[in-house]
Amino acid sequence: MTKKLMFNAFDMNTAVHQSQGLWRHPNDRSGEYKSIKYWQELARKLEQGMFDGLFLADVTGIYDVYGGNADAALRNAVQVPNNDPFLIVPAMAAVTEHLGFGITGALTYEPPYTFARKMSTLDHLTDGRVGWNIVTGYLNSAAKASGAQAQTGHDTRYDIAEEYLELMYKLWEGSWEDNAVVRDRRTGVYVDPSKVHPVEHDGEYFRLKGIHLSEPSPQRTPVLYQAGSSPKGQAFAGRHAECVFVSSPTKQVLTSTVKKLRAATLAQGRPADSVAIFGMMTLIVGRTDQEAHEKLADYRQYASYEGALTLMSGWTGIDFSSCAPSDPIKHIKNDSMQTAIDRFTISDPNRVWTVGEVAEHIAVGGSGPMIVGSPETVADELQQWVLETDIDGFNLAYALAPETISDIVDLVVPVLQERGIYKTGYGSGTLREKLFNRGPRLEAPHPAHLYRK
Repeated sequence: MTKKLMFNAFDMNTAVHQSQGLWRHPNDRSGEYKSIKYWQELARKLEQGMFDGLFLADVTGIYDVYGGNADAALRNAVQVPNNDPFLIVPAMAAVTEHLGFGITGALTYEPPYTFARKMSTLDHLTDGRVGWNIVTGYLNSAAKASGAQAQTGHDTRYDIAEEYLELMYKLWEGSWEDNAVVRDRRTGVYVDPSKVHPVEHDGEYFRLKGIHLSEPSPQRTPVLYQAGSSPKGQAFAGRHAECVFVSSPTKQVLTSTVKKLRAATLAQGRPADSVAIFGMMTLIVGRTDQEAHEKLADYRQYASYEGALTLMSGWTGIDFSSCAPSDPIKHIKNDSMQTAIDRFTISDPNRVWTVGEVAEHIAVGGSGPMIVGSPETVADELQQWVLETDIDGFNLAYALAPETISDIVDLVVPVLQERGIYKTGYGSGTLREKLFNRGPRLEAPHPAHLYRK
């Protein structure tokens, strides 16, 4: 194995992200999510462990599919209450120098003009260390809370996203030339008007006429993350994404997904390795294998079956409240997060998952796989996942916050570094430069390049 692993921490500005019920564990501190000091402490720890980034998930609705209401979500704190992920980034950037921040922003609920300014502002404040996780939304509750009757259809959401990205590129890449800001104290000219260009867009879903409010930031377009693995989502990723987050319970499912994503990238005329693919993973680490398994047994005592199924119901749009644990998970096609049901059905044809098995699987760490063991065992397994699936790195979920991440930094990272498969120092420059060892801006054949002035 020659390529070095990349790590993101996977978190959310909420009391309970994916490990349902574990907020009750005496060592869990996720309830401190409202504290700037908590996030700064986490950011410092991640940078100590040479993590590439902190990937911040987000939802703008309530998980109210389970039982037909929000009661179970509220009882179990299933990603509610939650706070805005964007607002904690400057505080973390202030105490770090290299750590990147991939921030989830649902284009369905973010007006393009003001969202472009928000991301440019963060890119300036972090010296080019931000990425945008592009999501289209999947919760009906979010759509209704934002004034719609229901969520827009799955494939239509990606059509909207295509136009949204075109508009973003026009604002970020095409509105201001590189040398538009002159700040000439002698002449009194701050900006050369001839080098600033209004954006005029009249499309099917968006209409805009105006100048991008922010001057060019270090990356202009933030690093583009995307997590959709449906056919429409893969095609979208092939055109636009630089980093793709995938969550698959087995190596077989993940290998198939990675092959499709590489093919989708090639189909858009981009090199297959121009996209970094991160697989979701939860690591339970002890100083010995036995200690790690004892930790997991301890964690499972606190896991919430109801909370896990509330999360799964929200992801899939299927109400599992009336299902028995032995009921098989069946594939359906709807307008929710299509990959959430696919990964436990058609993507894994050699296994029939039951409702109870899925609940147990996602209750600690979420829908991705789990490795349990000593630092050496975990390192061995991580290497095998990379070799067998062709992923580039991992989005690391937690069982306990921040204990899980601390264990990885203190115990696993040194072993990976000793093996020469994990960096011992950061590169220079922006997040894009660190991740891909190229310039700070998107280059051809990425479509953003077409809009550059």
